Amino acid sequence: MKTDWEQKAKGILKGELKRRNLGYKELTEKLAVIGIEDNERNIANKVSRGSFTAVFLLQCLEAIGCSNVRLDDA
Repeated sequence: MKTDWEQKAKGILKGELKRRNLGYKELTEKLAVIGIEDNERNIANKVSRGSFTAVFLLQCLEAIGCSNVRLDDA
């Protein structure tokens, strides 16, 4: 069985955003607080593609206050 890693990464991030009732606008604002400047459209595109870096995923999770990730939910 082939795992679609980009889909899995996208699912993890979108799931964590949904659990916190956050959209890309709020994510953009929270990233800015930790010094990551980007715009809502770019972030939405990155997440939609699912081809973002591990660094971006960690930055997003940190920005939204996520300290635990469930891999089986993605």
